[in-house]
Amino acid sequence: MKNKMANWSKADLKIYILLLCAKIDNEESEEEIALIKSKTDEATFNKLYNEFCCDEENGCFEKIEDAVNHHEYAPKELDELKQEILDVFHSDKKFVMKERYLEKVFNNILY
Repeated sequence: MKNKMANWSKADLKIYILLLCAKIDNEESEEEIALIKSKTDEATFNKLYNEFCCDEENGCFEKIEDAVNHHEYAPKELDELKQEILDVFHSDKKFVMKERYLEKVFNNILY
């Protein structure tokens, strides 16, 4: 993991967060990845996916928290991001305990 904060746009941050959502249960389903890919272009997805794959879970949380603190979010933007997180969790028709835990973690980071 790179120790410096990633210089992400809000859109990049969203994709990285969604990738963590897809991976948290140790299974990236085709449905989850397809949903995430539908939210960005292929080059951006590949760049963030490659970075995500090189990061450890704790490093992911640090990067996300730093990037969230770097951007200012309106309440509506946070609500939309939370809904997209839930959409990824439910896209594979399973909502496991690790996903429930991650939802709570993101509530603490985002709000």
